Amino acid sequence: MTQVSYKRHIAKTITWRIVGTVDTILLSWFITGDGFLGLKIGLVEVITKMLLYFFHERVWYKINLSKNGVILESRKRHLAKTFTWRTVGTIDTMLISWILSGNPFTGLKIGFAELITKMVLYYLHERAWYRIDFGVKNRTEET
Repeated sequence: MTQVSYKRHIAKTITWRIVGTVDTILLSWFITGDGFLGLKIGLVEVITKMLLYFFHERVWYKINLSKNGVILESRKRHLAKTFTWRTVGTIDTMLISWILSGNPFTGLKIGFAELITKMVLYYLHERAWYRIDFGVKNRTEET
């Protein structure tokens, strides 16, 4: 059976947060026209999203989608993780953007813009990490 360490989940959390924060800052700046507000939204998300992402990774690790005791790491699993994470992430972004801007429509605009960019970026991030053996013991190849 494949064993995945906490170190792998922590490393994935950090790399995804870098990609996600840059995307949030740029989208927020573009939508609001205020670079400082974009920076504030992105920096608050560093904390909330790292915690949420780590727990999302742990939950998905515990979900038993296995065949003969081997956890399946297929494109379907990555797509399902993409959609569940994007749901959590979008709600978090909308709330943070609303609170910091004082405008619920700003939160909605930023959140909906992220639906597209973040799903593509997250899927690519998952595929890249699938090819990396850091923190994985007894890995067998699956499609």
